[in-house]
Amino acid sequence: MKIAMIGTGYVGLVSGVCFSDFGHEVVCVDKDPAKIAKLEAGKVPIYEPGLEALMAKNVEAGRLSFTRDLKSAVDGAEAIFIAVGTPTRRGDGHADLTYVMNAAEEIAGALTGYAVVVTKSTVPVGTNRQVKEAIARANPGAGFDVASNPEFLREGAAIDDFMRPDRVVVGVESERAKVVMGEIYRPLFLREFPIVYTDLESAEMIKYAANAFLATKITFINEIAALCERVGADVKAVSKGMGLDGRIGNKFLHAGPGYGGSCFPKDTRALARIGQDHSMPQQIVETVIAVNEEMKRRMIDRIVDLCDGSVNGKTIAVLGVTFKPNTDDMREAPALTIVPALVGGGARVKVVDPQGRKEGEALLPGVTWCDDAYAAAQGAEAVVILTEWNEFRALDLKRLATGMAAPRMADLRNIYSARDATRAGFAAYISVGR
Repeated sequence: MKIAMIGTGYVGLVSGVCFSDFGHEVVCVDKDPAKIAKLEAGKVPIYEPGLEALMAKNVEAGRLSFTRDLKSAVDGAEAIFIAVGTPTRRGDGHADLTYVMNAAEEIAGALTGYAVVVTKSTVPVGTNRQVKEAIARANPGAGFDVASNPEFLREGAAIDDFMRPDRVVVGVESERAKVVMGEIYRPLFLREFPIVYTDLESAEMIKYAANAFLATKITFINEIAALCERVGADVKAVSKGMGLDGRIGNKFLHAGPGYGGSCFPKDTRALARIGQDHSMPQQIVETVIAVNEEMKRRMIDRIVDLCDGSVNGKTIAVLGVTFKPNTDDMREAPALTIVPALVGGGARVKVVDPQGRKEGEALLPGVTWCDDAYAAAQGAEAVVILTEWNEFRALDLKRLATGMAAPRMADLRNIYSARDATRAGFAAYISVGR
């Protein structure tokens, strides 16, 4: 089956590569000439483990190609996926659908035969009907259906998530569209991964509801962590005891400095706006948004307290600035709140991150970038762990402390323990919820 993938961002590129690995003929489209040139040269513009090798394999097999020409990509395609950005609109929290609607209009002008136009981007409820109306208005004689097929990919584990999903959600209105979507995902069906068919509105809502719930779990355990610190409990024991309850589960119960990334902040804000627009405020989600921002600010206060009430003139080493490990994505990362506050407080901040420098140099002015944790900690009066990259999980703490001017650690991912830090020579150690 021929598939056109409009957009080669994170979702579009991963989906396009994986669909081609299913055996489909996939053409990925993007307006950015530099991005297309890079992809044609075999280079992936994002960091995602395993993606570059899988892309090369399918390009070599002749199943995957890249172009700026949407018309040629759509010609003969049985399914056309829209996988463009839906960033938060400035000022009101709504998802900005400009790129989605522009893509729909361009697709309308390029349709020559029946195709299913599939929205892969995360969009508010009702968007697929808007896409349908836009295409029908621009090309009244076009034969097409629309479908909603939200993605559930975790950055850093996207290929495995695509190939071995918990579920695939497909919103359709016609049997013909259902057949096409079933054929696209047939390799998963044969392996008995569940495909959930539903209506357009429910498919759109599933994505937002799922992300909002996960964001709520993270925020809940972070609030419990703050309480644990006051009452003398250990949040790691609390989360383990909670997670063993099958009704709760152990995922997303790891205390830290707050959630970030490309999905949770954007999708919670969008869901809150949808609720407000329909006079059905999502009070839990609105509270989650507020508490998550407060958690980031609370981490700043804890670092300042660790540094005897002021960071002015002090050197602080920050380990990790991406919103999570195994990605170069810094969107809404806690580091974007915490690091500027430290710099603004007069600290000299040294940063190390395996993949974050590419984006971080522009986003974090006034910091010094280092090659490894030991270089960053040399002469520092505090070390702050913000992202739990594997290379930060087994540091030689004694070596780290020995090189510091004042051995203090803010372990905001609970990688180590106070006992380990003290034995290694750290004079002060703080973590989250312990």
